[in-house]
Amino acid sequence: MSRAPVAKPSLRGRRRWLRFAGVGVACLLIVLTIGVSALWLLARDAIGGRVEGARLARIERSPHWREGQFQNRLARVDGPLMETLSEWLFGGSAHRFPDTPVPLVARAAADYATPPSTGLRVTWFGHSTSLLEIDGQRVLIDPVWGARASPLAFAGPKRYFTPPLPLAELPAIDAVLISHDHYDHLDRPTILALAARGTRFVVPLGIGAHLEKWGVPLRDVVELDWWESTRVGGLTLTSTPSRHFSGRLKPNENRTLWTGWSIAGAAHRAYYSGDTALDDTAIEIGARLGPFDLTMIEVGEYDALWSDVHLGPEQAVRVHALVGGRVMLPVHWAGFDLALHGWTEPIERVLVASRAEGVRVATPLPGELLEPTTSFSSVRWWPVLPWRTVQQAPAFSTSVAHLLAPIAPEAPR
Repeated sequence: MSRAPVAKPSLRGRRRWLRFAGVGVACLLIVLTIGVSALWLLARDAIGGRVEGARLARIERSPHWREGQFQNRLARVDGPLMETLSEWLFGGSAHRFPDTPVPLVARAAADYATPPSTGLRVTWFGHSTSLLEIDGQRVLIDPVWGARASPLAFAGPKRYFTPPLPLAELPAIDAVLISHDHYDHLDRPTILALAARGTRFVVPLGIGAHLEKWGVPLRDVVELDWWESTRVGGLTLTSTPSRHFSGRLKPNENRTLWTGWSIAGAAHRAYYSGDTALDDTAIEIGARLGPFDLTMIEVGEYDALWSDVHLGPEQAVRVHALVGGRVMLPVHWAGFDLALHGWTEPIERVLVASRAEGVRVATPLPGELLEPTTSFSSVRWWPVLPWRTVQQAPAFSTSVAHLLAPIAPEAPR
């Protein structure tokens, strides 16, 4: 049986179909453009300012600025991009967000009317936000009261719990310390509220561009390079090297500096790591600025695929020892879902590592008042959930193998 010939579309029909497809693509592009533009309009204020003019000229004189951006002292090695994307899309713990309310200690301004009897007290509010009372002055560290670590109010990582101290109840602050400009450390609504009180901000180089964009008077902002210091009352605040990155919008990555902080008073000293991978400058920090009565060191949001930008639990305990810490307060956990591990895994692994290294760790509830130079009890206030050991999920920074023995279960990649 002969097969009937297949009719070919006419030239006019093909042109009609192409016009229809072209109109469809044009409409889609218009919708995408409108959507992106709308998101940009909503996010642009939160993104912050551009580093330029006299600020850029000063930054370009920094020994840490090369090839148009700030550089870490040690090379950064990231995992394969496709593997990282696959992990984010299909991997991760089933316990990344609390499924029951996180226990808190509610606070009010009246709780701070009486100064600490020892001269040193810290209140951890979750993630990296802490209020440090030291030798008669108050320093607020990486304050984030916003609901999301994001430039958008309706999208992005949502915080696990409402801060235990309402921002309106915050007592008078002598200085605010910022470690870098990522959204879980620099929150525009919080900065605006603090600026309205005439707060003084001490920040790494370039962060002043964001604060200036948001209306913070330049007289209230001090920008420092690594190892530079400023005095606030009786305190010496020193910017310390860290190994991380910065940026609130991808094209502007690494045009502001990232840092840790030494806070030294007449009788006490504290160290805050900021976000960092392991770097042997921790030894120099301890030698030049330590020892420290208290260290506040980031322990969460780690992974082997990005081991050169975060410490992870085991390396955090090691840094505490390297800088000469006496009591360690783990921070940068129990705040936002920013990695693939379970939300309680960082503190579980810190406790294991601290026992092995003989480190004294404080585990206060969010909002609990802690005086680290006295005897204190650390309770397990978080739920018992499955978590991976260091042997199951090692995450160690590169180029620092000499600092890792014997905690690394395998050689760093």
